[in-house]
Amino acid sequence: MKTKKSNYLLGISFVSTIGGFLFGYDTAIISGCNTFLEQHFNLSAAELGWLVSSALLGTILGCVVAGFITDRLGRKKALIIAAICLTFSAFGSMLPPQFLGDLDQAYWLTADEDLAFTFLILVRIVGGIGVGVTSVVAPIYISELSLPQNRGRMVSLYQLSITLGILLAFLVDWLVLTNAGNAAGVISNEPSGFWQWLFVNELWRGMFGTEIPIALLFLILLFLVPETPRWLISKERYDEAEKIMEKINGKEYAQIQIAEIKEVVKEESTGIKELLKPYLRVPLLIGVLLPMFSHLSGIAAIMYFAPNIINESIQSVESSFLGAVLVGVVNSAFTFVAILNIEKFGRRKLLLVGVVGAFISLTSVGILFAIGSKYVIIPLLMYVASFAFSFGPIVWVIISEIFPTRIRGLAVSLGSFALMVTGFFITLTNPILIEQIMPSGTFFVYAALTLPAIWFIWKYVPETKGKTLEEIEMYWRQDKRNNRI
Repeated sequence: MKTKKSNYLLGISFVSTIGGFLFGYDTAIISGCNTFLEQHFNLSAAELGWLVSSALLGTILGCVVAGFITDRLGRKKALIIAAICLTFSAFGSMLPPQFLGDLDQAYWLTADEDLAFTFLILVRIVGGIGVGVTSVVAPIYISELSLPQNRGRMVSLYQLSITLGILLAFLVDWLVLTNAGNAAGVISNEPSGFWQWLFVNELWRGMFGTEIPIALLFLILLFLVPETPRWLISKERYDEAEKIMEKINGKEYAQIQIAEIKEVVKEESTGIKELLKPYLRVPLLIGVLLPMFSHLSGIAAIMYFAPNIINESIQSVESSFLGAVLVGVVNSAFTFVAILNIEKFGRRKLLLVGVVGAFISLTSVGILFAIGSKYVIIPLLMYVASFAFSFGPIVWVIISEIFPTRIRGLAVSLGSFALMVTGFFITLTNPILIEQIMPSGTFFVYAALTLPAIWFIWKYVPETKGKTLEEIEMYWRQDKRNNRI
């Protein structure tokens, strides 16, 4: 019986993390498209940065609306809205209007270059909105369904799904490029088949199109999962909540937890006024600054531009794509390290060790770029590993744990908003920084930006391992530090 209940929780958590998989997949899939998009649309460094970061602009918008949607409509409906956006974007990214090749026998609608570029930007923004909503709702969804003793591990599944999405996208990019061979991105007026157009002549279309089946799967499976009991209780739908909690861990546990949640919900109010109360000053700081620090270390730029960055040191397009696959492998492997150890060592210790490791490895990347070494990939992989077992999963775990139930959606959306805004500017400026201050200077900047994070985590981030969400709330109410901020 216990195994059956565990499988039920694992199953619904898996469905919610497909959104994270799509987040990672979209992040990495465009890294393989960059060179071909740059040639296809004749992009400058600033225009390439804008194209790549446009999805992150969408995530910012998604984070803005996510708090309202998830607290008012529920966690499940919010995820369904996100899945619709992601599915639309997957189709749209593959099918901007044609403006090159034999337009008399076009495979799709034709238009001029400016309209095609604008179309691609807009559909990527829509996809970003879906990612932004998912980034807020999925960790909340898993956190509110999980038991205290395994909540950190379960929420970490969201970050694992992102890393697996990144890994698969890097692998797909490499396979598409290898299959296209020397004809990759070569557009002529000679007749060619539909698949030749998608996966050879304009292979960036085929790369984007591989998202479609994943997005459709996410949308369909979401109709099979339940709403979270904590949200149902906040809306006084007690019978529905009890049935779901019984499926997770039995009737006795359900009754105890429902009584505890009801008591806490009585004391809570909704909206920004609750979030600004004195007892939530420290959690609000953590919820905003911790996500910002994670992306100030440059992870978004590295994932979006991995082949470009690696190519700066080895000067080989195919080898740089293989290097990107290796980045994806390390990213996924060390996320497993976090999942296996987060309940053993706790959030705080893993976070501190990982951020110190990120500083050392980013500094090493900068030094090796400065001396012209071909071994930049080694400290770059060390950085990815350090991020993967610390910042990557633990930021999502912490910000999904530290706020009261009724405002958790709003609070987490603020944290996700801070993360996405930071990621947007880091990604937007990366091609410009590499052009202006060289790769070495760019990585020295990223290294320097990790230092404030080490101090902040040491001073303000508490250990939440093994505590119920209600116990964490009571901890903040009794924490005297809130009155000193």
